[in-house]
Amino acid sequence: MSAPTTTRPVRTPDDVAALGTVLGVWAHPDDELYLSGGVLAAAVSAGRRVVVVTATRGEHGTDDPGRWSPARLAAERSREITASLSALDPVRCRIEHRFLGDASGRCHRDGALVADPGEDTVDELAAIVAEIAPDTVVTFGPDGITGHRDHRAVSAWTDRALRRVPATPRLLHAAVTEDWVRRFAEFAEPMDDAGDAFVPCRDAELAVALELDEDLLDRKLAALRAQATQTAGLEAAVGADRYRASIAGEYFRPAATLFDGS
Repeated sequence: MSAPTTTRPVRTPDDVAALGTVLGVWAHPDDELYLSGGVLAAAVSAGRRVVVVTATRGEHGTDDPGRWSPARLAAERSREITASLSALDPVRCRIEHRFLGDASGRCHRDGALVADPGEDTVDELAAIVAEIAPDTVVTFGPDGITGHRDHRAVSAWTDRALRRVPATPRLLHAAVTEDWVRRFAEFAEPMDDAGDAFVPCRDAELAVALELDEDLLDRKLAALRAQATQTAGLEAAVGADRYRASIAGEYFRPAATLFDGS
């Protein structure tokens, strides 16, 4: 671990340094940006190591499968995530990225993740955590924030992996606030079979309530635009100003204590 962490809420870009080495574990390219792009950019600017792990290549994330076959979209989104993480740290490009399954040659299928992926996947993720020794892990909570079953599965994988490492990092789950849901209700559509999406978190529960400054917001927006297959249509639909406003805050709550077994 690279730096002591703190239980004081992270509210400003300068506070982000206290998170130490940050590891993000996400389901699809673009999850890391929408939920933590500003945190990642602020952490790397503060000299912290930042690593992003993605479970799938998002090969089914399109409304136009005729144009975007799974193989073509997987290749494009793999390129996009590399470009987008560079946009968060445009001078030095220090944010590291890995796809789960690369070492074994077993890619995880977009839209088909399950809570119990088998021991090999959990062992692979645990090995990454042990190697990086993060101070803070950011990922989805059990609700998957939007209810997406891939998101919920990755939350479960992360819990299991963290039980297997000798030093448990601080685990933070992505959240939204009541104010965000009130202001951006059109984004709050449930996914899959999980019922209501974007269940808000009370401000007092938050470990991170980061309102991005203009520099971080510019970098996050540039990074999102680098993942154009996922973001261009939404930005065009809601308008550039509203889209920018919707991504200006990032929120995480502490995970419940889950590490009482294997």
